[in-house]
Amino acid sequence: MASKTIDHAITAPSLKSAASDPTHAGILSFMRRKYSKRLAGADVVVWGIPFDAATSNRPGARFGPQAIRRASAIFDNDPQYPFQRDLFAEMAVIDAGDCLLDYGHHAKTPATIAREAARILKSVPYLLTLGGDHFVTLPLLRAHAAQHGPLALVQFDAHQDTWPDAEGRIDHGSFVGRAVREGLIDPARSIQVGIRTHAPEDFGIRILYGDAVEEMSASAIADDILAHTQGAAAYLTVDIDCLDPAYAPGTGTPVSGGLSSAKLLSVLRKLAPLDIRGSDVVEVAPAYDHADITAIAASTVAMYMLGLRAERLATGR
Repeated sequence: MASKTIDHAITAPSLKSAASDPTHAGILSFMRRKYSKRLAGADVVVWGIPFDAATSNRPGARFGPQAIRRASAIFDNDPQYPFQRDLFAEMAVIDAGDCLLDYGHHAKTPATIAREAARILKSVPYLLTLGGDHFVTLPLLRAHAAQHGPLALVQFDAHQDTWPDAEGRIDHGSFVGRAVREGLIDPARSIQVGIRTHAPEDFGIRILYGDAVEEMSASAIADDILAHTQGAAAYLTVDIDCLDPAYAPGTGTPVSGGLSSAKLLSVLRKLAPLDIRGSDVVEVAPAYDHADITAIAASTVAMYMLGLRAERLATGR
């Protein structure tokens, strides 16, 4: 036991130090990263946005960040598969906790998220967000586009999220259309993967529907994403309902016929050449789940996002 630590999230001696907490104990930051509001020295910040007031079906995604952190405890200090590396040996990662939102003033939520994200991005080059419903991606895109210009959106989802809405509405089903109209994303280089519903508009965004994805290999899907984004700076968003409900029952609007968790992860692993400037995983609503099935999938997706970032930093791409 001499080499073991406990509560690494607060006792970590450095941002790159290894954790050795038992997987069943200790303070549950994301992958045991140090909890801190002080961002100096970090390469990546992980934070949560516990918001679900924009949901059109089942609420509960406000509990997503907690569930994802809890599920991430299984990732101990071994080299992470399939990256074959300690992700934190050369990449300093902080868990900055959650965005503080006023549940009684939802109209203030978008500006609060965008402001807090922008504050983080002034100090740290990469932000990984744990949602929350999918509306939170809109203010996140505002903050990232202010830093990087219009981005190629790479969206794994069952829904296009391009439904029309009135200015000022807060709706997780319309944020993509708003992002196009605001010039936050470049629709000609954006792509949606796993779509299994129809919306009135596509805004010129490339769509890989669920039935096509089922027939395609993971390599073919990744190649399509890389070819379509054409090397542009990208924002990666994963709505956990891109997965079939067999793999992600704990979500607000489940749609049958989705990807398996294995296929999604295989595609993500092949996106190393993608110039990802920020990312999120959203729509985990753990109350509709049992045994943390959905949270385990989402935490693994988030770990892969960190793995891709660690490789990029290590290779200097």
